[in-house]
Amino acid sequence: MKSKTTLISKVVTLLFITAFIFTTLSACNGENASSGDDTPFQIGIIQLLDHDALDAAREGFLSVFEEQGIAINVDLQNAQGDIPTLSSIADRFVSNNVDLILAIATPSVQAMFEATDTIPIVGTAITSYERAGVVYSNEAPGTIVTGASDMNPIEAQINMLLQFVPDLQTLGIAYSSNEANSVYQAGIASDVAEALGLTVVTGTVTTTADVQQNMLSLTQRVDAVWIPTDNTHADAMPIVGQVSIDTGVPIFPGEQNMTMSGGIATLRVDYFELGRQSGQMAVDILVNGSDPATMPIQFAQNYHYIVNGFMAQELGIDVPEQYADYISFPE
Repeated sequence: MKSKTTLISKVVTLLFITAFIFTTLSACNGENASSGDDTPFQIGIIQLLDHDALDAAREGFLSVFEEQGIAINVDLQNAQGDIPTLSSIADRFVSNNVDLILAIATPSVQAMFEATDTIPIVGTAITSYERAGVVYSNEAPGTIVTGASDMNPIEAQINMLLQFVPDLQTLGIAYSSNEANSVYQAGIASDVAEALGLTVVTGTVTTTADVQQNMLSLTQRVDAVWIPTDNTHADAMPIVGQVSIDTGVPIFPGEQNMTMSGGIATLRVDYFELGRQSGQMAVDILVNGSDPATMPIQFAQNYHYIVNGFMAQELGIDVPEQYADYISFPE
């Protein structure tokens, strides 16, 4: 009986060791990575507002996890353009102690940076992380923040604009004065335009309620208007487009969906691909243990022209031959 008991004990011990080894190997298998065992990673997504570009960036981010089979639980919170709501969302994510935060648009990353100094933050659809005050530099962030930038090819956009409006002398620049990314882009655009010998007139807003009056005033003084990737104007592009039609002054936004909602043409960032860049950075942090502080800010790698055929027809603008293949019509 003693020998049988000893044998059973050895078998049980062997089974326990085998099970332990199998569990350990499974936990180390990157193909089924999660937050340490079978528990999915908890990801908070803070989005400034609903907009096609921001939505595309979010979907691109999530597609990376889906393709790699990484289990996540997502808490998606949208501020609907209300800045104070961003602080409440940030407090929610900190209270819930999520594993990582995706911040979509500049005000979102600023709100999260103010709320935590421990939870890693990956940004997307943010023009300048340095100007936003959330990293020390693009090359070495030095904080809990990293991500992908949607910085526009502004000089190329303005050169394109001149091909659509060859007699342009005065360029209007419309932007939101309380969006750091917009102020930054407007400054670059102004320098580029003045270097080309153009006169620059700026018009600023703080809310979407200001957009119509600002555009009506600006279009009385300029030959064309350029708008950066500005969330306030993006939310009001149908109004901007109507002002453009009423006044005959063409608008050239810095983003595709803004262009198709009331602009003439742009050289655009692919926001889905930008979101995928941010998604891979998040995977490197959660699965591979990378430190946001040492992960350089990435920049958009894919740009495409797009021309709004409807607005070109409404304003009687002849599309230059080299852009004919990029004409689309709003659905």
